[in-house]
Amino acid sequence: MAEFSPFDAADYLDDEETISAYITAALEDANPDVFLAAVRDVARARGMAQLAKDAGLGRESLYKALTPGAKPRYDTMLKLLRALGVKLSASPIHS
Repeated sequence: MAEFSPFDAADYLDDEETISAYITAALEDANPDVFLAAVRDVARARGMAQLAKDAGLGRESLYKALTPGAKPRYDTMLKLLRALGVKLSASPIHS
């Protein structure tokens, strides 16, 4: 029987283009926890301590903001995304 190691998205989030595409895909899901999980994956890929420092947040605050079910402040998420090298943008919805 074949052995498989668990998939971890953080292992593949190694450049800004991939990170941007991953977060953009997460934003398309109506569940806000999907977005938080995506940012958490990217944070783990970059290193939580380094991201907290780059975003001007404490490590505990970062973990709390990215916990499933958390309701992080908008300014906190902007700081995190900037520290990750990505920005949010809006586009029209086509039906």
